[in-house]
Amino acid sequence: MFILITNDDGISSPGLEVLLKTAVRRGHRVMVCAPAEQQSAASQRIHLNRPIMVRKYPSRYGEEAWEISGSPADCVRLAFEITDTAPDLCISGINDGENAGCAVIYSGTVAAAREAVMHNVPAIAVSIMPGADASMREALAERTFDLAEQSDLSRLPRFSLININAPAIPSDEWKGMRYSTVSQAYYHDSYEHRKSPRGQEYFWIGYGLLMDEPEPGSDYDLLRQGYVTVSVVGGYADLNSQASPFINFGA
Repeated sequence: MFILITNDDGISSPGLEVLLKTAVRRGHRVMVCAPAEQQSAASQRIHLNRPIMVRKYPSRYGEEAWEISGSPADCVRLAFEITDTAPDLCISGINDGENAGCAVIYSGTVAAAREAVMHNVPAIAVSIMPGADASMREALAERTFDLAEQSDLSRLPRFSLININAPAIPSDEWKGMRYSTVSQAYYHDSYEHRKSPRGQEYFWIGYGLLMDEPEPGSDYDLLRQGYVTVSVVGGYADLNSQASPFINFGA
């Protein structure tokens, strides 16, 4: 397959590196278009009123790579300008931090995958909870490619993508892959109000994540139990049952 790899953590992130290395080792042709800097929580933002700088990035495994000054969605849009051949698949990640529940709305990782499916390219967003080490990311990359290679993702409805999340525990402790609904549990963020030495008021979002209790069987619930979760994110009511006949979790 010809695979476009992107993310929101930046082109030099270890999560992107492991996806790239795994894709090349499995014999896929790879193109990387990823942000020059961290772009977490960028959602579907695209730049309309300033130029987007594009720079060829040094190849690590023989791939074609581009460093983009814009958002994750910008990166995917520009990939279609740069290449003459549409990718067969886009994989966005591996994100440092889960993108489950309402995070799928804020996430730049998920937004990049969504941008791909809007261009009629099947896409997977893949993330792991904070604290993951290299071996956990490597195991998640293998499972992601198992699913991608053994499934017919072209049968997903338009604007719909696969969202994979994993707990940050050794992969031999994972309980397997499970379909899940996307939790509706919401965050209870607070902001710390400060004043600068020059009298300017400003706010910092608080550190730590308080949220509603997730619903049984939802992505957040299953992640806490040690499962790798697979959800279909899109604009249709019962996507997971539609997807189950043709998505294969692999070995």
